[in-house]
Amino acid sequence: MASLNSSAPNSPMPATLPQMLRQAAAKFPARAAIVDGAVSISYAALENAAEQVARGLIALGVQAGDRVAIWAPNQHEWILAACGIHMAGAVMVPLNTRMKGAEAYDILHRSQSCALFCIGDFLGQYYPALLDDQRPESLRQVIVLGTGSLRDGELSWDTFLQGAHSVPAAAVQAREAALNADSTADLMFTSGTTGRPKGVLSAHGPTIRAFTTWASCVGLDEGDRYLIVNPFFHSFGYKAGWVAAFLRGATVYPQQVFDAESVLRRIETDRINFLPGPPTLFLTMLAHPQCSAFDLSSLKAACTGSANVPPILITRMREDLGIKNVTTAYGLTECGGCASVCDPDDSAETIANTCGHALPGTEICIVDPQGNRLPAGEAGEVLLRGYHIMQGYFEDEEATREAIDADGWLHTGDVGVLDERAYLRITDRLKDMFINGGFNCYPAEIERLMQPHPLIAQVAVIGVEDERMGEVGCACVVLRADAVLEEAELIAWCRQHMANYKVPRQVRFMAALPVNASNKVDKKILKAALAN
Repeated sequence: MASLNSSAPNSPMPATLPQMLRQAAAKFPARAAIVDGAVSISYAALENAAEQVARGLIALGVQAGDRVAIWAPNQHEWILAACGIHMAGAVMVPLNTRMKGAEAYDILHRSQSCALFCIGDFLGQYYPALLDDQRPESLRQVIVLGTGSLRDGELSWDTFLQGAHSVPAAAVQAREAALNADSTADLMFTSGTTGRPKGVLSAHGPTIRAFTTWASCVGLDEGDRYLIVNPFFHSFGYKAGWVAAFLRGATVYPQQVFDAESVLRRIETDRINFLPGPPTLFLTMLAHPQCSAFDLSSLKAACTGSANVPPILITRMREDLGIKNVTTAYGLTECGGCASVCDPDDSAETIANTCGHALPGTEICIVDPQGNRLPAGEAGEVLLRGYHIMQGYFEDEEATREAIDADGWLHTGDVGVLDERAYLRITDRLKDMFINGGFNCYPAEIERLMQPHPLIAQVAVIGVEDERMGEVGCACVVLRADAVLEEAELIAWCRQHMANYKVPRQVRFMAALPVNASNKVDKKILKAALAN
């Protein structure tokens, strides 16, 4: 396997995402870049299609630097639209498909997006209609992807592409020539778990540099078949997804909605080699009663992250799913999606218990609440500094100053520990901590300690109010198939495996844990359910 510092074999690193695409098309013209059901698009065809989208956008009056949004599930048109936006010199604004109309309006309005690629019929509704009650004045055009009855002011995908004929290819080439590594590529809005979503501005070059390294390290190889379940609107599905795939000359298989059985079947049918995802994705697959009935022998590599990773999960991914190369990484939108990753040669223990060390060109430090740097082994807030830190929050200088200090350190809001080798272990989010009788309790740590229980498939811990202790832990548990476990039994087990103040005082058994569109457990829904 390639070393951590290597890039794609025998290829100079491109400076921009359009250069990346053209480089891949020159090197792998006939290879499938995307396979989406019956649709197969070669790298050469992808380059041509992206250029056609760029010409179509220019025909609509989109200028360099304009924001163009995409509101759709994982499908080939999403990638074509994104690549075309980049070629036109515009800035891509991805929208979460679980947003309601008011939420989408807020982002479209604040970003001043002038055009929107929007799915038509999806999940039982016509998405463009969600904007009927409030449509931003800046939004001049809606291009509808897929099926649905078009209304006034909406263009079908095919009609939009026809408009490209009025714009010469030279116009796209001029837009591309004006781009450089520091040009803004995307404006991605955070999930809003800490309040109103903030727009993160990121450039072309840092994305390419970071995910060239990431792809090499996690075992994404030329010609691999990459099933992308992580949503394209998230950096895990976009940058660690199809961008990484195109950097390596792999083939992308988009998956619109996560369903464990569907994913298991696609691995078997399409002979998928590479499958990253948050821990919840793999835990749900492992909990499926027919998991062992599927032929998963094609799977060779996987990367997980986005949440605290229980060590038992790494073992089960290797032993039960048969994935030889399992590794972990860490990142957040504000650092472009990746800040640390495990080396290919790291031990299983290291991969299970850490998310690796800093990418080359990145610094990580741990500080206390007063901003003092902490030594190895002590927990505090994780700070990052390096080439891939965001350009800033969109039109929010105050929030940018709060997130990035005068010395260039990004304050992540994550709690972590660096060991003596400078390997990072994330223990929790600062905002998720609850205080039990004066002791700080980190839900992710408790979840990690509970996960090895032989009858537990998934667990999520939240803090709930308690008259005597202030707050106590409540464990929301999904049991393995056909397992039977009583609340008192589980609490007694916990007392044997963790400090008393960490032991959950309540247990709620559930058929499934609610997840958001990124397949992470949605603790806001859990808290609301427990409050009723």
